[in-house]
This record gives sequence, C-alpha cells and structure tokens, in this order.
Amino acid sequence: MAKKLIRLDNKHISVDQMTMSVDRVLQYYIRNMSGPPSPLIENYLREAGFWHMATIGRGCKLDPKLISALVERWRPETHTFHLLCGECIIILEDVHLQLGLPVDGYAVTGSASSTDWGAVCYELLGAILDNINGGRIEMGWLRDTFPEPDNDLTELERIRYARAYILEMIGGYLISDLSRNLIHLRWLLKLVDFRAAGELSWGSTVLTTLYKEMCGATRPNKAKIGGCLSLLQSWAQFRFPFLRHRVDHPYTFPLIKRWNHSVSYVGIPTSLENIRLVLDQRSKAQVALVNYATVEMHQSDRVLRQFGFRQPIPMAPEVFDDEHKVDLRPINNAHTISRLNSSTDDTHVTAFSGYARCVS
Repeated sequence: MAKKLIRLDNKHISVDQMTMSVDRVLQYYIRNMSGPPSPLIENYLREAGFWHMATIGRGCKLDPKLISALVERWRPETHTFHLLCGECIIILEDVHLQLGLPVDGYAVTGSASSTDWGAVCYELLGAILDNINGGRIEMGWLRDTFPEPDNDLTELERIRYARAYILEMIGGYLISDLSRNLIHLRWLLKLVDFRAAGELSWGSTVLTTLYKEMCGATRPNKAKIGGCLSLLQSWAQFRFPFLRHRVDHPYTFPLIKRWNHSVSYVGIPTSLENIRLVLDQRSKAQVALVNYATVEMHQSDRVLRQFGFRQPIPMAPEVFDDEHKVDLRPINNAHTISRLNSSTDDTHVTAFSGYARCVS
C-alpha cells in the first residue's frame, strides 16, 4: 500500500538529500509593496477582496532553510506534508486567516490564448509597454508608471492605479514565479470590474500556485521556488510552536501581520539540519486532561467522524474507576497527580508525568 502511495521517491529531494555533500537551500523571490495603499483606492481594494492583503506590509522575513525543510516533507502524490507523526496540510481557512484573501467564490479561470495584450494593457491601465513578452510585463514598469497617487487624479485614473497596485501584489507577493520580475496580464482581465473580482476565490488561486510550486521544488535538480512562500512560512510558525519566533505583540488580522514586529530568535532552530531534527521529533499521543488530582482521558480518537474522518474500531478505553473516586475535598487530601491514591499503578503515574513534560 505504501509503495503504491509513495511512488515518486526516485524523483524526490527527500531521498537525494541524504547523499548530498551540501544541503540544497532553495532560492526564492518576493517583492513586498513599497508602502501601504493610498486611501484613494481603499474602496476599490475592498470591493476586489484585496484590502486586508494590502495592509500586510512587510510580512514575515523569509527563512530559506525553513522553506527548504518543509518542501523536503511535501509529497506531490498526496499534496500533504509527511511527518513521522502523520500528515498535515495548508487549507483554505489558513489562507484566509493568514492573508485575509477571500476563499469563498468562483474559481479564477478562463481563456486568454488569443488576447491582444497591448489593447488590454492600454484600456485597463491607460498605458502600454513597448515590449510585452507572451502577455507578461515587467513588475518594475508597473511601479515606475504608477507612483503614489495624489488628490488630483480622476476616478478613472484611480481605478487604473488600483488595478496596477493589485497586479503588483499578485506578481510580487501572492503568485510570484521564477521569472523574478514578470507578471502575466491575464490577471488584469479579472480586474475589469472590482465587484466581480471580489466574488472570486483569490485564496484558492494562491494556494493552487503554492501547491504546484512545492510539487516542482521536490525534484532534486530544482534550485528555485515560487508562490506565496510567506503563507507557507507563517502557516508553519503558527501551526508548529517550536518554529515560532517570540513576538510581544497582540494577534491581529490577517495573522501574517504578526511578523511585522520585532521578533526574538532565542531557542529557534536556524540550521537546515536542526529544523529537520525538530520536525522529525514530533509525535502523536493520547493524553489525559488534568486538574490537580482529577484525571480524565481525552478520547478524541473515538469520535473521528465528528472531524470529518473515517472512524475505525477504537481501542478499548483505559479503566479509571478508582481514579474517579478521587476529588479535591480536604477529607481525601488529594491535591497532586504524582500519586492519586494507593491503587494508582506506576503506568498511570508515568503517563501523567509524560503529559506534564509534553505540554510544558
């Protein structure tokens, strides 16, 4: 069964990296916005579904070693990260919480094979490049052609500026490719009407691209990766506390804005080898809920259907009849879990001690 599922080992970096003399650290591209969006285009960005994304600012400083370690555990066969304790995945809810993009809506799709890109560029942006290569334009041209707007702009000029601003976000941050400085004008076709753009699932578009880029980057001969790597890294830092920098600042929405503030790297693995190690040290366990001498097992493995999983026949539950007789009344003198009562065996004590270490 495992061989049928994991069938791409001969093309996967997880196998080749064990024999590499030098670890592969992926190269990436990200182009943050030069500044916060102008209030003159706020309404347009809100209509199109990009306002929260536009307020992110710098976002997280990408760690190429962390990105590389995560890609080593990505399996194209299942589109999940494979850890020793099981599989995990970035879902659409994560995209919305991290980036603030809409995930409910129509798929971003369509045909753009025979489009006159020069005419599209001129009509929707009011300007045109001398050279449009296969429907792609230079990101630098967008920034140079559309500087910070002023109050003298007409409504049409503000709309065009908003389109250019969104294109910069898409090509530089959300759906960046390996060209490093090009963005396809097909995205511009989705910005003709901001209200219609706001009905699209931009979050699923970003996640689709990230999945594809991670699949490609699992091949050992690949040196670069595109896609929204800020989403990947911020998701990992929120889902895996042992990778999370310490930030003394309240949580805000979108969540990725948390990394705009100063962070502490104390106790965080920084080398690729150490990141691999802490990822491999994860394990799963069935643990007890503890309140002084009150101990109750948390049997979530018996209700997997409640969480949308297939439910196998669960194992027999542990017997805690004697422990249920213990309470916190002074007559019982029971205020610690180190020894519940005379009938408590060493197995339970060991399990409780292990639990205490697990959550410390």
